[in-house]
Amino acid sequence: MRRLVKFLHTVAASGLAGALLAYVVVLVMAPQGSAQSVADMRQTITALCSYMLLPSLGVALVTGLVSMMVHRPFQELRWVWIKALLGLSMFEATFAIVQSKANSAADEAGRIAAGTGDPQVLASLVANEWMSLTALLALSAAQIGLGIWRPGLKWG
Repeated sequence: MRRLVKFLHTVAASGLAGALLAYVVVLVMAPQGSAQSVADMRQTITALCSYMLLPSLGVALVTGLVSMMVHRPFQELRWVWIKALLGLSMFEATFAIVQSKANSAADEAGRIAAGTGDPQVLASLVANEWMSLTALLALSAAQIGLGIWRPGLKWG
């Protein structure tokens, strides 16, 4: 059971980091010359969030918490609790920031391509997108670092 949970956690963490990096690549490399290309880019980002980012985050969070339950020594290590708190922070930040921005921006970009949207609304929706992505990438790197480094921070 422990090995399966660890395997699923590692695969999910890889999917999460990959989805965040793919999000960045799409933002940087996708053509944005027309309203339709921006709408298409935003649909791609929405698909990344829906089919890769959120499922990976959910599996990583659940398997991380399960590993704390099935491997009792983990409950006595501070780095595990820090990792759990970071995981919960990532889950909330991803839902509140990336997922809602991705969906709202895709909807507004579609309206702009159809001629009914407002470019200023889209600009305000994505104003802090890079800062949000940077924060999530930093949290993800901290999670991975704690999982690999495993500092010996015991409670007493």
